[in-house]
Amino acid sequence: MQALESTLEAVSSFVWGPWLLLPLLLGTGLFLTVRLRGIQFRLFAKAMSIQFGRRAKQSGLKGEISSFQAMATALGATVGTGNIVGVALSISLGGPGALFWMWITALIGMASKYAECFLGVRFRHHDQLGEMTGGPQSYLRRGIPNKFGYGLSIMFAVCCVIACFGIGNMTQSNAIAANLENSFSVPPMTTAITIAILTAIALLGGIKTISKVTGFCVPLMIVIYLGFGAYIVALNYQNIPEAFSLIFTGAFTGAGIAGGAVGSGFLIALQIGAQRSLFSNESGMGTAAIPASVAATSHPVRQGLASMTQTFVDTLVVISMTGFIIITTGTWRYDDPATMTSAAFATGLPGEWGGYIVTFCLVLLGYSTVLGWSYYGERALASLGGGKKALMTYRMVFAIACGLGAVAPLSLVFTFSDVMNGLMAIPNLIGLVILSGLVVRETKLYLEHDPDFEASVEDIEYFMGQHPGALDAQIDHEVDLTMPKPELEHPDTTKLKKITAQMSEDYKAGNSDW
Repeated sequence: MQALESTLEAVSSFVWGPWLLLPLLLGTGLFLTVRLRGIQFRLFAKAMSIQFGRRAKQSGLKGEISSFQAMATALGATVGTGNIVGVALSISLGGPGALFWMWITALIGMASKYAECFLGVRFRHHDQLGEMTGGPQSYLRRGIPNKFGYGLSIMFAVCCVIACFGIGNMTQSNAIAANLENSFSVPPMTTAITIAILTAIALLGGIKTISKVTGFCVPLMIVIYLGFGAYIVALNYQNIPEAFSLIFTGAFTGAGIAGGAVGSGFLIALQIGAQRSLFSNESGMGTAAIPASVAATSHPVRQGLASMTQTFVDTLVVISMTGFIIITTGTWRYDDPATMTSAAFATGLPGEWGGYIVTFCLVLLGYSTVLGWSYYGERALASLGGGKKALMTYRMVFAIACGLGAVAPLSLVFTFSDVMNGLMAIPNLIGLVILSGLVVRETKLYLEHDPDFEASVEDIEYFMGQHPGALDAQIDHEVDLTMPKPELEHPDTTKLKKITAQMSEDYKAGNSDW
């Protein structure tokens, strides 16, 4: 067993290391940033308005959940223990400068998030059970309609189903149980039974129930966490200039790893920061496209922009707050990263409030992550041919596994799911590069007609007309990627063209009598 665990750890280190996934994620993000002409910077203000402001209000939208609920579901799956404990670990290994590279990576990753959520809506459809669905398992198969695209889709779906039981299930319930026992002396078995029942109830309600729960838990957690965090940083305001100095100088020197030892170097700070940022916000991994694909929206461009704000909130807001709390309180010099954030809260808040706040936030974070990943796994299983009975069985098994995770040792499960989590990003990144031309063309087409995002649903229907990617995103499409400028077409149109071409060939060969 120990040999298997060591092997899995080696595989995980390679997958998430500097030679495979890290350059793929960063490279794809940079590639899309260039091709989309820095869309995350050019249209950031409008994206925030579409997600949170007046531009979010449109009538007659098509979808199963609101755009905000889609973002809350995605945030619920990404904003987790990594935003609290993971940041502390990154600063411990890479110094405060790792936080700088988290910011840079997130800004680059916003382009990847835009592209995958655009494609999620662009290729969404109704599955065999009549439910609206989408995500990498759909757009890899529908956008690249050949064996290669089919293979990418299968790889993503299989890895997603496996990963959801580890990183999105058992490890989260285990963290919840440990924190409740430590702070409030709640027996792990009590936590196991409670979380299994609550998860089963939520899953039986499908995406609408899941989105309602995450739509309540995630904003509540973020407000509480940011509120108390801002209070702690304000109490230590005199240390803010030094914090910025440590972050920006440490980004290029790696100075100041745990305990104030000699710096770990520029490359370590970059690698640790980038890895933690990408692991946390999942930009380029494709998961956020799954809830985004069922969001009520009038066009893929609008949902893509709304969804990319999730990366901003996850990293530029929540992770930044954790980093500043740790650095301004001086707890970043502690040897144990597992207790850094709790120590920072205990230092900044009176009595035992600090530990209680961290525990409460971790419980909400963990449960939201469980629900978000449960939906990811369900949609991936459905794409593999799972029928109604299979999906109901999956939901019950998922809930039971969640309970077991609260009382079982999980080091092997976590490592294996970590590998699957990384491997499922690879087919998605390949698909984003292949389909980038389509994303660029249709984004440009929409922006030419509605640059200020003031158009109503009726206006969009009018000016988009029969253009691919308008309001027909739920219909099957085909695209011939052998063409210099491939265009998406409805299968009936493609079939008609083939028949017409064959009739023309028969006529020229004298084999037709019409």
